[in-house]
Amino acid sequence: MEPVQPPQDSPPPQQGWPAPGPVPGPYNPGPYTPYGPGTALGHGPALGPYGAPPKTTNGLAIASLVSGIVCCLPPLGLVFGLIALPQIRKKNQTGKGLAIAGIVLSSICCLLMVLGLVSGAFGKAWKGFEKGLDEESRSQSAFALRTGQCYNVDGKLEAVTSDVEVVDCAVAHEGEVTGSFLLTGFTKWPGEKAIDRIAVDRCERIGDAYALDTWAIPDDVWTYYYMPSSRSWRAGDRTVTCSYVVDGGEPVKGSLRSDGSTLDAGQLAFLRGVNPIDTALGQEPDADADADLAANTAWARTVHTALTGASTALKSRQWPAKASAPVAAMAMEIEAAAKEWDKLAKSGDADAFWEHYDTAYDMTTWKSEPAARGSLGLTAESGPGTTV
Repeated sequence: MEPVQPPQDSPPPQQGWPAPGPVPGPYNPGPYTPYGPGTALGHGPALGPYGAPPKTTNGLAIASLVSGIVCCLPPLGLVFGLIALPQIRKKNQTGKGLAIAGIVLSSICCLLMVLGLVSGAFGKAWKGFEKGLDEESRSQSAFALRTGQCYNVDGKLEAVTSDVEVVDCAVAHEGEVTGSFLLTGFTKWPGEKAIDRIAVDRCERIGDAYALDTWAIPDDVWTYYYMPSSRSWRAGDRTVTCSYVVDGGEPVKGSLRSDGSTLDAGQLAFLRGVNPIDTALGQEPDADADADLAANTAWARTVHTALTGASTALKSRQWPAKASAPVAAMAMEIEAAAKEWDKLAKSGDADAFWEHYDTAYDMTTWKSEPAARGSLGLTAESGPGTTV
C-alpha cells in the first residue's frame, strides 16, 4: 500500500526552530532567540537542568531541630531526625545538617531528662515552683486552702468560706488546715444546718488524724470549718475545709501537725494505741444513768474496749530502752482502769453504775503517762503548750 500524500494546498509541517532573523519593525534589539530549555523567562526562578525543580528542605529535618531546641519534646525530635535522614537521601533534599543537629540536641535533652528523674531533681524543682507560687499568692479563698497550710483570718470568724491570708506556720497564726472533704449526695444547696451536721463529725475525725499528739494542742484551739455559702455553691464550690483555729487566745506559733509525716514509728504506735481511749470517753451519752441506763452501760463497754486495746498495744511492742519502763508502767495502770470500767459496764441499775462511775473516771488519768510520752519524744505535759 502506498503512503497517503498530504493535499498539495496544505503547507508542509514545520521542522525545528525558525531561523534567527531580524524582528520586523523599527525596533530591532538583535537576533531573535526563542525560549528553549534552560532559558530564564524573566519572572520567577529559573528551571534547573533539563527542567528539574530546585532542591527542597526536608520538613521533618526542620521539625527535628525545633523539637530538639524545645526541651519538653526531645523524644519527638529524635524520632523526626531519624526519619528525615533516609528521606533526604531518597528524595535528594537538603536539611541533613538540620536533622543531625536535631538528633544531637534531642539526645542530650533525653539524657538530661533521665538523669533528672533518677536523681529526683525534677521533683525538687517542681516543689520549689509550687512553693514560689504559694509565696507569691498570699491571699486565697478558704476552700482553696491545702492541708498543712497556716493562715490568719481576714476579719471575724464565720462558718462560710471567706478570704484568709496564708502565712508560714513558723510565725504566729490563727488557723491551720487539718484537711478537707467534698459534700456529695446533694442535687441543690442543702443549707447550713445540713452541712453543719456533716461537718462537725467529719472535721473532728480529720483533726484527730492530723494531730495525734493531742497534748500539744493548746486549750484555746478548737476544731473549726469553712463551708460553702449558697452563692459559692452555685459557682461549683462543694468543699468543706477543716481547721484548728485559736478562739479567744493568743496566736499559735509552729505547726500542730503530728501524724505519719512528722512522727516516727514508735510515736505513732503509742498514740494510735492510747488515743482511742479519749475518743471513747468523749462519746458519753447526754442522758445520765438515771434516765437511760442502757446507753450509759453501753458507753462504759466502749471505753473498756478502748482501754484493753491500748494495754495490749503497749505490751506487745518492743520499745526503746529508755521508754520500756515508763510505757510498761502505763500499760499496768490502763489494765487496772479497764477492770473498773468493766464493772461499770455490768451495772444492773443506776445505783450500781454511780458507785463505780467516779472511780472509773479517775483511773483514766495515769501517773506514768508524762514519763512515757517524754521518753518517746512526745509532748510530756498537757495544757496551753505552743502558744506565743
